[in-house]
Amino acid sequence: MARTLLQHFGSPGADSDAGSHADDREPARADLHVHSQWSWDALQGSMEKTCARAVELGMRSVAFTEHSDFTPVAAGARLDVAGYLECLTRCRVRFPGLTIWSGVELGEPHRFPEEATAVLGQGTFDLVLGSLHCVEIQGRLVDCSALASNPELDPGSVMRNYFREMLGLLATPVEFQVLAHLEYPKRYWPAGHPEYRSQDYRAEIEAVLEAAARRGVALEINTTRGTDEARSLCPGPEVVRWWRQAGGRAVAIGSDAHQPEALGAGLDVAQEVALAAGFSASPVLTVSKPGSPLAELLTPG
Repeated sequence: MARTLLQHFGSPGADSDAGSHADDREPARADLHVHSQWSWDALQGSMEKTCARAVELGMRSVAFTEHSDFTPVAAGARLDVAGYLECLTRCRVRFPGLTIWSGVELGEPHRFPEEATAVLGQGTFDLVLGSLHCVEIQGRLVDCSALASNPELDPGSVMRNYFREMLGLLATPVEFQVLAHLEYPKRYWPAGHPEYRSQDYRAEIEAVLEAAARRGVALEINTTRGTDEARSLCPGPEVVRWWRQAGGRAVAIGSDAHQPEALGAGLDVAQEVALAAGFSASPVLTVSKPGSPLAELLTPG
């Protein structure tokens, strides 16, 4: 996992017309961001049932990227890496026709580098996501989901704080391959405020995208389980286009499902957004290591 995606895919190629891929499109069949009972907040999660659901949907592969969080929001919950990997091995045996990848979603690894590194040292993970759920407000870490319930929080200030914090995440020496759900706070944008617009934060977002491109990570398009068309795609279509313009080399697509029924929700919409921005299932992916989730990333056509 030491290789960056830039090293994996090589130097950027020439731009292409996204429309040229229209005839080659097929339904998204890989979900690269899924949680099961091994994530502390997936109370209805089940790895076995999620795998069964994947087979039912005709999916090719799924990555179980379980939460590993160290903020007070997680209330001391810790990922049982050994138990998780044992469960994953059993599911691989039970569902031989489904490619099942191990993974972890590291929350705020820049603030907890020793703890995050210790988790990575406990096992082999096929896919590591770097994510940001919390920002510092008045000296304490607050999950951005509080926007929906705390009227004292100013959403604009929280959003700008989030993007500044994201730059810290991208500077961490802790290894990860995919930057998860950029624009996460918009999921919880409070009623009564002007609607969230990416354009209002373009300078901050482009700084994040440029840092991500320099680091060589993939940008995730997270569908938030397809729950709300206005808020579900994190980041939104406009930001995915900016990512391409910033030199972004790859896009990952995941539902962030926390229960079996949500698996794959919104993936086709996310794929259309990626294709429209100029990403595609490029032939360069055939050089990917066999069995690697990197083979499911969309790259510039």
